[in-house]
Amino acid sequence: MSCKENNRNGRLITISAPSGAGKSTMIRYLLAQDLNIQFSISATSRPPRGEEKDGVEYYFLTPEEFRERIAADEFLEYEEVYDGRFYGTLKSEVERILSQGKNVIFDVDCVGALNIKKVYGDRALTVFVMPPSVEVLRQRLEKRGTDAPEVIENRLAKAKYEMSFAPRFDAIVCNDDYERARVEMLKLVSDFVSINL
Repeated sequence: MSCKENNRNGRLITISAPSGAGKSTMIRYLLAQDLNIQFSISATSRPPRGEEKDGVEYYFLTPEEFRERIAADEFLEYEEVYDGRFYGTLKSEVERILSQGKNVIFDVDCVGALNIKKVYGDRALTVFVMPPSVEVLRQRLEKRGTDAPEVIENRLAKAKYEMSFAPRFDAIVCNDDYERARVEMLKLVSDFVSINL
């Protein structure tokens, strides 16, 4: 099988969720399964934090570089979270993974997920991880102990907005019980990557 054939057959899985819904844990779990998937590394214009390395956690670009790449149509999706602070998915990153005959998994926001679906159609599966309720989300965020109360309020307001997108996704996995949600997610993704389009 040539790279071209592999490239044509690769699938794309986007996982979106409000902060605290369990998205990162779910993605780590899926990556540990035998699904031939690789994580798509996002690009950002924010500086590296702590031990973060370019090409590992993110592709770190300056705001100017990010704008130049937007102008050159190099992004599959991107968002300016606030002035000069960009996050996005480079088309070259997706093609790099697909050309290796692998499926691609993304940790993206709702708008980004729907944009990827628009580009790739049936080759892309959009999954929304739904928290049991906004109140449970509040408890999880408070338990983390990493955010100030006003940050938590902002995250909850954003969560309500993000949850309004859920009906536009291919599937919704409610993370009210992690073990059950994990089994449901694994079935969804493994069924999807084994379909012959």
